[in-house]
Amino acid sequence: MPMRIRTRFAPSPTGFIHLGNLRSALYPWAFARSKGGDFILRIEDTDQERSSLEAVEVILEGMHWLEMDPDEGPIYQMQHMDRYREVLKQMLADGSAYYCYMSEDELNRLRDEQMANKQKPRYNGFWRPESGKTLPTPPKDVNPVIRFKNPIGGSVIWNDAVKGMIEISNEELDDLIIARPDGTPTYNFCVVVDDLDMKITHVIRGDDHVNNTPRQINIMKSLGGTPPVYAHLPTVLDESGEKMSKRNGALSVRDYQKKGYLPEAILNYLARLGWSHGDVEIFSKDQFIGWFDLEHLGRSPAQHNPEKLLWLNHHYIQNGDPKRLAQLCKPFADQQSINIAQGPNFEAVVALLKDRANTLLEIVEGAKLFYQDRPQLSSQQIQENIPENIRPAITEFREALKTQEAQSKEQVGALLKTILTQHNLKMPALAMPIRYALFATTQTPALDAVIAVLGKEEVIERLAKIG
Repeated sequence: MPMRIRTRFAPSPTGFIHLGNLRSALYPWAFARSKGGDFILRIEDTDQERSSLEAVEVILEGMHWLEMDPDEGPIYQMQHMDRYREVLKQMLADGSAYYCYMSEDELNRLRDEQMANKQKPRYNGFWRPESGKTLPTPPKDVNPVIRFKNPIGGSVIWNDAVKGMIEISNEELDDLIIARPDGTPTYNFCVVVDDLDMKITHVIRGDDHVNNTPRQINIMKSLGGTPPVYAHLPTVLDESGEKMSKRNGALSVRDYQKKGYLPEAILNYLARLGWSHGDVEIFSKDQFIGWFDLEHLGRSPAQHNPEKLLWLNHHYIQNGDPKRLAQLCKPFADQQSINIAQGPNFEAVVALLKDRANTLLEIVEGAKLFYQDRPQLSSQQIQENIPENIRPAITEFREALKTQEAQSKEQVGALLKTILTQHNLKMPALAMPIRYALFATTQTPALDAVIAVLGKEEVIERLAKIG
């Protein structure tokens, strides 16, 4: 029976999730989907000072927005404390872990000496039990930590799905603290226990975890487990070439939502931020899942390109269904107090504006034109913007509209051409004054489309105001 693929995304709930974080979720999600496996969301919340339920909601919201809902979870590490204690007890009993009573002051002095001697700072194994070694009596005034008894000889070797073969000598690794003086387990220990219990087969994560991997492999082997396949993703850099982070000004997923980006554009963009399928730039979620594999993950850092993301968002808006886009735009319209119930059909307005818009917010900004109060033009405004010699043509256009039953963009365009011919005018000479009469501005989309969307009755009413 073939092995069932199981992947995980294991964020710390600190309240901020940027595109680099989401990419770390996207690839394990896509790999599980492509193989018919399971994707697990695990919340690594052992740092209680920085963790919050609100931050978890931010993570869940971002993943749900991109339709990356997990098969299992969220699973919280803090709910596994009894399990961690059970494994710690087991390791102390079998000798793969031990109590270390070195105080923090002693540890600091040891590190200072090592650095003065140009040695790598590391624990010296003073409290490590060895055959024939006599340990001193534990001091009563020190709460001990628990350390993992790391193998002394040999190397940790794994074939990373992104970076290739990696070998780390065990001499480079000291005995890792796996439980603090208060008994709470540490990150590298919890990760191993969870990966074993959850039967994780593939760990796809950022390459800032490469240094943790040999320690985790050694702990896993000491517990009788088989290490998963590791795939360490190169860092996502911001526009300046720095690691993407909140500190460096990275936008959160919520920021992109508020700016009017579409989830399919974000997903498409993130997919290409370290993975490729030939030269294909634009693809659907289902295509991405069908094509995704670990072999085509990039080995070099990927750099965030806001212009590329905006271009993709424009593509998806331009080719989007007006009905869906209108629904997505409504919350933005509400935020700006645009009453779309009073005015032309909102879906028709969105259909008119979407081809030039980069974001949903830009659509709504353009839509304001159609839902504002009718312009109350002064005689001076009319005199300055609607020349007297053009007004007869506008009047004739208005009267012709009255007799026209249907009013499509094409019909309006044909009528305008007829008026231009009869009055020997060029389009700008007629279009600019009509635009101003309708909206008190000459900056609008194509006039025939605008008139068709605004509606015959409304257009006739507004043009009547200029005499």
